Amino acid sequence: MAEVATSASSSANSSARSDQLLVVVDPVARRTDGESVRIAKDVLSAGAAGTKVCLPDGPEEFARALGRRGSRRPVVVGDDRALLRAVGLLHRRRELAGCALSVVPVGPALGLARSLGLPTGAVAAARAVLDGAERRMDLLVDDSDGVVLGAVGIPSAPSGGAREHGGDAARGESGAGLPWLRTCQALVRTLAASRAGRVTVSPGAGGVPARLRVEIDGATLVDLDQPVETVSLIPGPAGMAVVEVRTVPVTAEPGAKGAPVPVALTGSGRAVTVSGADFRYRADAVVSGPVRTRTWTVREGAWGLMLPVVPVG
Repeated sequence: MAEVATSASSSANSSARSDQLLVVVDPVARRTDGESVRIAKDVLSAGAAGTKVCLPDGPEEFARALGRRGSRRPVVVGDDRALLRAVGLLHRRRELAGCALSVVPVGPALGLARSLGLPTGAVAAARAVLDGAERRMDLLVDDSDGVVLGAVGIPSAPSGGAREHGGDAARGESGAGLPWLRTCQALVRTLAASRAGRVTVSPGAGGVPARLRVEIDGATLVDLDQPVETVSLIPGPAGMAVVEVRTVPVTAEPGAKGAPVPVALTGSGRAVTVSGADFRYRADAVVSGPVRTRTWTVREGAWGLMLPVVPVG
């Protein structure tokens, strides 16, 4: 891993912030858009004294760089995968509460970054690192200690050769093979239109409804005797999750034409459990499973992200 220490003189930027930065540049970002990486490094180095730049060659070096940051504020230059990897690592180290993460989105998959409010231009994103404000956000954490920032879905099989992770949700440690990247890009583009943190369940193979039990804070919303078409989980106010389950009637009324109309059931709570026959789920475009049960819990204000300051008025 290459490390470069840079510093800016006071005459270069008299308004530079005093905190020191650790800039970790994801290798995928360097390969796909080296010019944006260079611009981001230049802006950050000129704006913060003693900026340290790390160029890890893979996930292991990426993790070591974050783990050895000391008092420096971490800045990730990379796409959605790099963001997910960083949040997952900090969560497992139990360091999210005292860490404001900064991100300069660079790379092939930026839908999640956009949905979180991050600028996707290198200069604007770097300025947000230097002059922005921390915003605390809710986090979905599953019972395997995986984290979810954006969307989760439960397909019956991985799509497009997406890499699987045996039960770990959105670990962000997947390889950077081109088939995975293409799948990630397609999924992020599809899911980015939804609100961050949305969980969508499409459990049945070939669109066939599946039998799943959905529980909210221990109370059953839908049981195994009711076919389920989709389930949605969206972080709501005050650390609560808003849940919608679309069910399909077991039988249509006699003489009815067309397919049965799904029925929507809603509820809210802090923990949502989906269980049933073996199913796979997609968390932030990473396919996981098969599992027979998974619980997602909302952690209110669990992580902080530096975002541009919105002018008042």
